[in-house]
Amino acid sequence: MIDSAVAATLFGPEDLRVVEHPLGPLAPGMVRVRFGAGGICGSDLHYFRHARTGDFVVTSPLVLGHEVAGEIVKINADAPGLAVGDRVAVNPSRWCGQCARCAEGRANLCENIYFMGSASKTPHMQGGFASLFDATPAQCVKVPHAVAYQAAALAEPLAVSLHAVARAGDIAGRNVILFGAGPIGLLTMLAARLKGCGELTVADIAEAPLAFASKLGANRTIDLSGGDDELKALAADKAIDVAFEISGTAAGLAAAIASVRRGGTVVQVGNLPGGQIPVAANAVMAKEIDLNGTFRFGAEFNQAVDLIVSGDIDVLKLVTAERPLPSACEAFALAADRSRSVKVVLTAD
Repeated sequence: MIDSAVAATLFGPEDLRVVEHPLGPLAPGMVRVRFGAGGICGSDLHYFRHARTGDFVVTSPLVLGHEVAGEIVKINADAPGLAVGDRVAVNPSRWCGQCARCAEGRANLCENIYFMGSASKTPHMQGGFASLFDATPAQCVKVPHAVAYQAAALAEPLAVSLHAVARAGDIAGRNVILFGAGPIGLLTMLAARLKGCGELTVADIAEAPLAFASKLGANRTIDLSGGDDELKALAADKAIDVAFEISGTAAGLAAAIASVRRGGTVVQVGNLPGGQIPVAANAVMAKEIDLNGTFRFGAEFNQAVDLIVSGDIDVLKLVTAERPLPSACEAFALAADRSRSVKVVLTAD
């Protein structure tokens, strides 16, 4: 019997279709996973709107989704610790383990990485918004059956946030500002709290996500839609030690550089538009700012799973809506409306 899968597949800008396609026999070295839940990410939305995110351009039909969890239904590999019926959070990264970056312990910068639901490679690596999908055993992190698929699926964005906070260095007691109150911004806020940061401010241009940030424990929120006077006053009154730019906008990066104190740190988390953008590099020099990039995650994925399983971080606080996988088009439209949603999760039914 040949398996078939129903998958949310992108054919072009705003051309997302839920289509059925056959699956071949499970390849040696792989496991087959039945979809349990998946979170719609900001990069998924960029692909949906523009058929690209940053410099990654969709050139052939792409199954979206990299925040996924499910149940193992077939194994054709040496898979210690895994069995059919296990519930797993799926790490979307498939690292080579052989290149120079992997050898130095920076697998997130693997020179040969494939990433689920991404157009970074050609042919593209298909994503996990499919009723069945294949992964390597190394990608599958077992979770207890008591952990909801919806929570396990959000290990990926939490891992992104944990890695971003790690890139800032020791933030214990340091005043932090985050530009961008989307899911990654909110999870970065929770990760920064876990690391013992000082006062925490969240800035955005939309009222609804700022209200959500306050609900999750931000000390202060700043609405930048009417200008940056409040931000300037904050920077003048209270030294901002660390700024996380998560909005993925040139304006957000400029605000981060302008507001952080002399000798402070800016971490670029958001995926900026492709090509060149203006940067206040002279301020980076004159204020001796540490401007750090952060890309995906490495060992933080397993850390994220542990934090979710232990309950130390409750990722489900971010979920504002769920939709079944066959309603992916409706779910994407909802996720794109920041006034109505924070995190939208697809479910198996």
